[in-house]
Amino acid sequence: MTGFAEKITLLFSDKLLRNRLFFVLGALAVFRVLAAIPIPGINAAQLANFLNNNQFFGLLNLFSGGGLSNLSIVLLGVGPYITASIILQLLTMMIPRLKQLYQEEGEAGRQRFSQYTRLLTLPIALVQGISFLLILQREGILPNLSLFQFSANLLVVTAGSLLLMWIGELISEFGLGNGVSVLIFAGIVARLPRDASQALFTFSAAQIPTYLAFLAAAIAIVAAVVVVTEAERPVPVTYAKRVRGMKFFGGSSTYLPLRLNQAGVIPIIFALSLLLIPQMVATFFATSHTAWLAGAASTVLHGLQNLGLYGTLYFILVFLFTYFYTAVTFDPHQIAENLQKNGAFIPGVRPGASTVEHLSKVITRITFVGALFLGVIAVLPIIMQSITNIQTLTLGGTALLIVVSVVLDLSRRIDAQISLREY
Repeated sequence: MTGFAEKITLLFSDKLLRNRLFFVLGALAVFRVLAAIPIPGINAAQLANFLNNNQFFGLLNLFSGGGLSNLSIVLLGVGPYITASIILQLLTMMIPRLKQLYQEEGEAGRQRFSQYTRLLTLPIALVQGISFLLILQREGILPNLSLFQFSANLLVVTAGSLLLMWIGELISEFGLGNGVSVLIFAGIVARLPRDASQALFTFSAAQIPTYLAFLAAAIAIVAAVVVVTEAERPVPVTYAKRVRGMKFFGGSSTYLPLRLNQAGVIPIIFALSLLLIPQMVATFFATSHTAWLAGAASTVLHGLQNLGLYGTLYFILVFLFTYFYTAVTFDPHQIAENLQKNGAFIPGVRPGASTVEHLSKVITRITFVGALFLGVIAVLPIIMQSITNIQTLTLGGTALLIVVSVVLDLSRRIDAQISLREY
């Protein structure tokens, strides 16, 4: 097996791999420059206070790679593109033609599906841009804009989101890894120096045991995330022997790998959206001149600020959405049909309906473990902040899952490229 040092040497010595790596670094440099260019007229102190007290905008700041914290021209980030992707994947359950396009028509079908995603990204970016600018004006973070100024800012932030989408797709095509995930990863990593400096600034000798316990917990949690992300349940598959002329074909045995966490980070994004969009709406109406509307909005905000209630709802939603999204992306009927067409079967299970039932039972059981794990990881930041009372000590959540997933994906792609050149 090629050692780590040899992989690094091959990565920089192979011209194609080196060019792909430098392309990614160049694209990330452009992204960070864009994230530092602000739109005009920002109240920086009011913005920092608003982001600290609003988890919905904190999540969007994550997807924009810190662009929202600067109110940069890419403040929407890749959020609209991710939303469009999720919506279209959900629509595959209700529109058979879309499902056929996504799952059965090969590369040409996936390219058309990607084109639909890009087209849907534009209206979503416009709607999100209008909502953000109105809320930021209401909070006093932006000054009251004229219609022309508001329209100009809306066009800028919408174009910024589409530009990031394009950069992400270029990284996927000419670089290493999934471009959108790499951009989010870069935004998370860019925040680490600031978070570390905040932790050092508030450090005291009395907190040394807390920091040591946090370090040990961080290592254990990252290891657990890696194990669960990579974990698979192998389902044995045997190919029947077939005779063609004077030759035998088939008769081999292999396995069908079913991931423990089929849904990835998507259930956490679903749950956050469902929980935090009401916060955005309530924030918008909290200053309404209608008494009952302002009162209802304040009640919603107060209830969601209760960490116990918020954490419980968050865990339940992540757990349920894991099952839901797995049902969307994993189709036991199609897998059973493909196995039967290729002369394959699961030992001890009849082809057809029995295979469908067997696969459904297996995926239901392993999804329970994956959903439970995702739910725990999602609420870990809330648990850590409640235990330590230190806002900078947070573990788990979307950021950790994205970082681990991107690192593992990059490692696999580099291994694949190196293996290709070795053989």
